[in-house]
Amino acid sequence: MFTGIVQIPGKLRSRERQGPGFRIGVDAAFERLELGESIAVNGVCLTVSALLPAGFAADLSAESAEKTTLGRLEIGARLNLERALAVGERLGGHFVSGHVDGAARVIDVATVGPARRVRVRAPAELLHLIAGKGSVCLDGVSLTVNALRGADFELMLIPHTLEVTTLRELRPGQELNLEVDLLARYVERIMTGSMKGSHA
Repeated sequence: MFTGIVQIPGKLRSRERQGPGFRIGVDAAFERLELGESIAVNGVCLTVSALLPAGFAADLSAESAEKTTLGRLEIGARLNLERALAVGERLGGHFVSGHVDGAARVIDVATVGPARRVRVRAPAELLHLIAGKGSVCLDGVSLTVNALRGADFELMLIPHTLEVTTLRELRPGQELNLEVDLLARYVERIMTGSMKGSHA
């Protein structure tokens, strides 16, 4: 479990084919990494499979490579990294599982004083799970939805977010890993389950 509060930047060092998936190498300045621990890499929950001199390696399944941007990012790309939440730590963002629902696309980026307003298009099958003033996770960053605009939603990126995450590099057409609010998934499951049960 994660919070969507990025801890440090990283860099995609390598991506090598491994069966139907990949093994990726990540440069990361974390202290005392442990084999088997979970790290959110651009919002994707990955397991540390090997320790490297300046980071770690993780295995990327074929599904993760297809469903997220990690199978397509250029080598050398900057990454948002977060270690798993420990019991007793502050929950500064929202509950994030690291299980990406799909790829969203940046439609527009506008400067608003020291901040930026970003319009993002979600996959059609996920749009109903996004609510105004609700939470989403984009490339591992917990964000609040400012408004819904038809098939799109808008966000405001504050200066701190722009300073410490890769979102300062956003451009129209860019793909982002999207995880909808965990609570929205469960509400949908309860509602659809209830409706199915009522027709039985």
